[in-house]
Amino acid sequence: MSFAQVLLEDQRLFVLRLLDELPGYSTNVSALQSALDMNAGHRLSRDAALALVDWLAEMGLVTIESLDTRIRVVTLTHRGSDVAQGRAHVTGVKRPRPEG
Repeated sequence: MSFAQVLLEDQRLFVLRLLDELPGYSTNVSALQSALDMNAGHRLSRDAALALVDWLAEMGLVTIESLDTRIRVVTLTHRGSDVAQGRAHVTGVKRPRPEG
């Protein structure tokens, strides 16, 4: 596995875990992009952040609602929560480490 793939899988898990901790299990792509940069050390372009959430949506881990051409709200699904908490696994998403 390449380093780029390892980073991508880590970014996907980070987004799922972040959404799992938020009230309402949702936020917008800009906030996710900022959180990835500030809290996980992943500096993504807007296009890369959109591609990340689009992939998660294709896997059924999140839903995306476009409020207008600039604002996209990302919401965690039940399946996404299962992956975030390690109860399920999706190839392409890093597995979380056990708690403790």
